[in-house]
Amino acid sequence: MVNPESAVNEERQRHRVRLARLEADIAYFQARLEMIGEPSSTNQSAQRKVFKLLHKFTGTKVLQAKREYSELR
Repeated sequence: MVNPESAVNEERQRHRVRLARLEADIAYFQARLEMIGEPSSTNQSAQRKVFKLLHKFTGTKVLQAKREYSELR
């Protein structure tokens, strides 16, 4: 039989790991955008566009994960 408190702790742990992964993704996208800087080719322009979209999407997921985590507290 699973202890309800244990189940909540496991859920909190999963949310913390998910949040950490998303924040790592954000840092990666920010670094890539910094490395590209001002695009000098169409390839770099495309990369910049994709990384901006991924950064925005992941940022939304981070906010969602933080809201979910705060509800578990």
